[in-house]
Amino acid sequence: MNWYQLDVQRIFQQLETHPDGLTTDEARRRLQQYGPNVFGEEAAIGKLKILLHQFQSPLIYILLISASITALLGELSDTGVILIVVVLNAIVGFGQELKAEQSVKALKVLMVSKARVLREGREAELNSHDLVPGDIVLLASGAKVPADLRLLKANELRIDEAMLTGESLPAEKGTGPIFEDHLPPGDQKNMAFMGTSVLNGRAVGIVVGTGAKTALGEIAQNVREVSAAKAPIQEKIERFAKGIGYLAVGGAAVIFLLGLALGSKPFRDVQDGRGRGCGHGAGRAPHRRHCHPGHRHFQKWRDAMPLSGSSRLSRPSGAQPSSVRTKQEL
Repeated sequence: MNWYQLDVQRIFQQLETHPDGLTTDEARRRLQQYGPNVFGEEAAIGKLKILLHQFQSPLIYILLISASITALLGELSDTGVILIVVVLNAIVGFGQELKAEQSVKALKVLMVSKARVLREGREAELNSHDLVPGDIVLLASGAKVPADLRLLKANELRIDEAMLTGESLPAEKGTGPIFEDHLPPGDQKNMAFMGTSVLNGRAVGIVVGTGAKTALGEIAQNVREVSAAKAPIQEKIERFAKGIGYLAVGGAAVIFLLGLALGSKPFRDVQDGRGRGCGHGAGRAPHRRHCHPGHRHFQKWRDAMPLSGSSRLSRPSGAQPSSVRTKQEL
């Protein structure tokens, strides 16, 4: 709702309040409904959590796995380069997120500790945390605005809004409604915003926004969301990294299965070890049933091969094939 477009009577109706202010019981009920007039009170993100967050990326996972593999293979120079890239990425991301958290804390310093209000027709000084929508706030020269206010009365009021608009000159304020849509805070001449300073004049305003619902609270929330949100290029990189990861895992599985099927090294060493175990027990029948049939056929074929100097499966001279018995044995 654009409060600057409403006249005074409509505002009183919308907020169900009175020019003399809220009653104590009604203020207590609204405080429970809307919460205290603070923002940025979420659980603080620790530095360790921010640092660990820098490694929660598929691309970083792939780099760390690559660094582990190169280290196991003895390629320490490649391992060092990969780790340097990972560390530099973590340092840059950590600095950006830490700066965003510090910006939110700096905005909280602008909050006002005390406020002068009307409650049941009597002026009182309250903790600004206890302000609720519908409270009537009194402003004077030198004070800070404790919440977002729709001005009801203003006498030569000028407010420094440089923190919101960047304007070096103070803004002159009035009370009449403004009927234009989607005005920025600097053009809302009948509004006073939390954290701004009254340079001159006096005013009476009604609270229309507290805590995170104020312009200052929205800025703090946007700063925090910007630090957590991912740019489109980051999302594309993450999708690309996931695709590369799936491709790498699938390729490794295919290579492993092909290695087992074709008997290429290092898989051949495993198969040769089984073959030697069968060869040692080939002369004893009880052990033959444990050998793979392919190994037994290969052994018979090797024993039946003619002896030749060019044969790759040659045997020492004088040796007899294990599967061919001599005439003397017969």
